[in-house]
Amino acid sequence: MISNLYTKSHPILLKFCYFIVALMLIACRGDASKYKNTTTPIDTNNTEQNTTSISNTKKILFFGDSLTAGYGLEDSNDAFPSLIQSTIDSLGLNYTVINSGLSGETSAGGKSRIEWILKQNIDIFVLELGANDGLRGIPLKETKENLQSIIDIVRKKIPKATIILAGMELPPNMGPEYTTEFRTIFVDLAKENKLPFIPFILKDVGGVVELNQPDGIHPTVEGHKIVAKNVWEVLSKVLE
Repeated sequence: MISNLYTKSHPILLKFCYFIVALMLIACRGDASKYKNTTTPIDTNNTEQNTTSISNTKKILFFGDSLTAGYGLEDSNDAFPSLIQSTIDSLGLNYTVINSGLSGETSAGGKSRIEWILKQNIDIFVLELGANDGLRGIPLKETKENLQSIIDIVRKKIPKATIILAGMELPPNMGPEYTTEFRTIFVDLAKENKLPFIPFILKDVGGVVELNQPDGIHPTVEGHKIVAKNVWEVLSKVLE
């Protein structure tokens, strides 16, 4: 606020100040008018249609470790779950793939997070866990019990969901007895629970140098294409 003393001694300056303020107000009105009604209205009809379309789409959840997550790939879209989605889209099937792979995940880790994962509705559940257990030498009984618990929880939470079990094998350096018993875990679980079964998800990829990254464990882009074929051989029958 301008003081009385200042207004009496500088009447011309006061008028000039009022003039400047008036110009500023006019300018503000002009700027505001530029932005009036420029926001595009939301098409509620299209929004409702899109929401309905998403909710009506059936869901396939891949629950696994670094193999599912696409560890080491520059683009996660090169991982086999995304390749499965591409195949589904090309066939016009009404399914959405959810990649719930976590690098380094063990069967115990999967068991601890499965409840949270199943807060969403799932139609097909692909279980790909256990490899890290074997590489760490975790007791086979513990691995089998954890995998069985995951299967039981899925069936309890979502009874109508189809569970597909992915089998895994270990490199021979783990010892013939351990590797044989490890392979048997998945065969037995599939039989005991009557599950669609992928005998060895890394068939034609495991141990093939050019299809694996320098660590010799995780598939390359080309390796994931073969993994996707292995999975699709079983998954496609379930989708039928």
